[in-house]
Amino acid sequence: MTAIEFTLNGTPVATDVRDDETLLDVLRERLGLTSMKDGCAPEGSCGACTVMVDGKAVVSCAQKATHVRGKEVTTLDGLTRTRRDEWAHAFVSSGASQCGFCSPGIVMKAEALLNKNPSPTRDEVARGLAGNLCRCTGYVKIIDAVELAAAARRGEPLPALDVTGLVGTRTPRYQGLELALGDKPYVNDMAEPGMLHGAVRFSDHPRARVLSIDTSKAEALPEVVVVVTAADAPGRLYQGDIFPDWPQFVAVGEVTRYVGDVLAAVAAEDRHTARQAAELVEVEYEVLDPVTDPFAAMDPDAPILQPEGQGAFVHDRNVLSLSTVKRGDADAALASAAHVVHETFRTQFIEHAFLEPESSLAVPERDGGFHVYSQGQGVWHDREQVASFMDLPEEKVRVTQVSNGGAFGAKEDLNTQCHATLLARRTGRPVKVTLSRKESLRFHSKRHPLTMEYWAGCDEDGRLVAVKARIVGDTGAYASVGNAVLQRATGHSCSVYKVDNVDVEGRAVYTNNPPCGAMRGFGSNQANFAMEGCLDRLAEMAGLDGWEIRWRNAVEAGDRFGTGQILGPGVGVKRTLQAVKPIWDEAEAAGRAVGIACAAKNTGVGNGLPEWGKAVIRAEADGSVTVFHSWTEMGQGVNTVMQQVACQELGLPPQCVRVVVDTSHEIDGGQTTASRGTVLGGVGIIDAAKKLKAALNGGRIADLAGREFPGEVHMPKTYEPQNGPDGGPTHFAYGWATQMAILDGEGRIERFVAAHDVGKAMNPTLLEGQIEGAVHMGLGHALSEEFVVEDGVVKTDTLKSLNIIPPMGMPPVEVILVEEPQPEGPYGAKGVGEIALVPTASAVAGALHAFDGRWRNRLPMKDSPAARAAVPKLARA
Repeated sequence: MTAIEFTLNGTPVATDVRDDETLLDVLRERLGLTSMKDGCAPEGSCGACTVMVDGKAVVSCAQKATHVRGKEVTTLDGLTRTRRDEWAHAFVSSGASQCGFCSPGIVMKAEALLNKNPSPTRDEVARGLAGNLCRCTGYVKIIDAVELAAAARRGEPLPALDVTGLVGTRTPRYQGLELALGDKPYVNDMAEPGMLHGAVRFSDHPRARVLSIDTSKAEALPEVVVVVTAADAPGRLYQGDIFPDWPQFVAVGEVTRYVGDVLAAVAAEDRHTARQAAELVEVEYEVLDPVTDPFAAMDPDAPILQPEGQGAFVHDRNVLSLSTVKRGDADAALASAAHVVHETFRTQFIEHAFLEPESSLAVPERDGGFHVYSQGQGVWHDREQVASFMDLPEEKVRVTQVSNGGAFGAKEDLNTQCHATLLARRTGRPVKVTLSRKESLRFHSKRHPLTMEYWAGCDEDGRLVAVKARIVGDTGAYASVGNAVLQRATGHSCSVYKVDNVDVEGRAVYTNNPPCGAMRGFGSNQANFAMEGCLDRLAEMAGLDGWEIRWRNAVEAGDRFGTGQILGPGVGVKRTLQAVKPIWDEAEAAGRAVGIACAAKNTGVGNGLPEWGKAVIRAEADGSVTVFHSWTEMGQGVNTVMQQVACQELGLPPQCVRVVVDTSHEIDGGQTTASRGTVLGGVGIIDAAKKLKAALNGGRIADLAGREFPGEVHMPKTYEPQNGPDGGPTHFAYGWATQMAILDGEGRIERFVAAHDVGKAMNPTLLEGQIEGAVHMGLGHALSEEFVVEDGVVKTDTLKSLNIIPPMGMPPVEVILVEEPQPEGPYGAKGVGEIALVPTASAVAGALHAFDGRWRNRLPMKDSPAARAAVPKLARA
């Protein structure tokens, strides 16, 4: 240990540090500050841990603690009250925080920038934020916030905040001030008396039989309290959101299925010791050849990767599922079509890259149960699986949802909840298990890479007559929600277009690659890339432009969607096409290379699964209310919208509405997925509010103190494709969109336009931020991002290696909100969280073809000038 002294926020401090300890370790673990976040330590690529050292912004996870000896360290906590208020106000009024995990680091980077340059341009702000990642916002509103903060320093007033809380207003984000300043705790910021730290030991091989696990060296390390393996688990090892095929620990004698399989877990007095001990666990293997190609996995000679009897469901040899949509006679229609295109499209593995790595905290209760703090996307599913794993009745497990630092689908699957709870049981003490960034990349599910062979035909006027497709998705080691993703790709395979003859099959196939599961878009964006690409080719054959062929084929109310569903009211795709028409015409007239794509994305899981919205409103003695709902806040703003609905219905200001998500009330609505939180949560709260108002009978809310009012609304019945009545609904609602990419003379994206039918703009600031952020993510998928796996081994094991588009690479985004009301939604609202990236790659591919005449069938399109402009290092590769 080495003694160091430095000044922290104006106060001298002294502490002992290890030689390998970072400044971030010292600030968080020794001095108890949590405003700076650990998003990638020790990589130094995300910027969430930014502080100032002698006035210069540094990433504290990459700064050795000994290097700050004798220096002045300033964290966000150390800024003056005036500065903190300015930053919080600027971020809230502009909507610059979504999940908020990146916000404190960005504030500190921007603080250092404004200290040197009080009036930066937008480009200077974007350049100044290099090294700070945001996965939620697309940076547009972050740059807005920095401009507002700069103006405040010049004496200009900050914008007034809307304090009504009403639906349709730009009500500030729930807990937005705390998010901006790093004061809202995430799971890894939490601590309990006597808390231990956990770490896990992963498999060394994607496919190997475990012959023995030796924990003796780990157990002998000082400060280690316990080491556990599968043999210590009291209940069911295999869990899963749909199929229970994913082991929380792989046992001796079993075969690992990917490099993220957990073999052992350690609890120790500090995180450093726990991680050191996990590395000391010795494992003996019989190494087997991995199967990493889904087509090879379907070969009759391929080894069976998911043995029966362990919770797996197998449709056919290593095929998890087969989804079909068949209507009419596609082969005959293609044979007689005026124009036919036949292409194969391929998309890549994609990493979610949420900024907050996985973390869980389990606290033993006096009754033998556990209180689990989870960042998961469905705390009732967490409760069910943790209870099953621990062999406990569900009432012995209480799960509190802690608003997380991004998820995008990956946190639907369990992460470290079971490991933390088992360690807590063995030690009788609270245990927190947090993954490092490298471990997170190795562990959680990814976006499915799809291979899509398409045939599409149209008549002489460009009207579609048939679509045929064969889709194969690599679902990786475990099912996750792979069957549902391929079902969604199959169901959305015709995009937003009327097609009488459809023949589509989609297969999810097990391999020894990392599991693939839910990710924003959920299979629909991959299928969109293929279908919209076919439509662009047909337009050229038929002598039509991209806008016109889409207008001629787009569905309206009363038409059939690709699944065969006859659509009811709420179909706004043609209104989004009309919204972009003037911009399309202007770009065409100016000779710009322009691409266009439309999209649909289901609101609600549908496909035969029942769905409902439940909520509880409790009256409080001070005249306020507490709203209990079931949807995970992960940056999309669901807590804010739920608060707004309560304000609208009860006539209360936002400060009188508190929002809670935990399993203390039986209001399980399922996973926060399928862009349904606003719709289902909103209608549940409206119903609960009606009952509260009826009980008021002209009195005061305080008079009802302690009384609780449940709300429950069920959605219309849906059906799986091919299994319902003719025209029966596969989903109760859809979002609709049209997007355009406009290139400059050098092939770079100069402007991006996103017109979205949102039903009702519940909160325009939140909606704009969701769309801008999704476009940023969609552009990354289109141009630069790829999660690389070779022979089952992860090669892109850092954030930097993922090629996420930085602030300077993000083009201007114009958001156009269209409101075509959805009768089932609160005030007509429908989901928008996913659809905003569904057509993005398709629009970019069309623009690139208009620029250089090349059709592109594979993502990412790294060879394009647009990609090299977005991520400059691609130009140097």
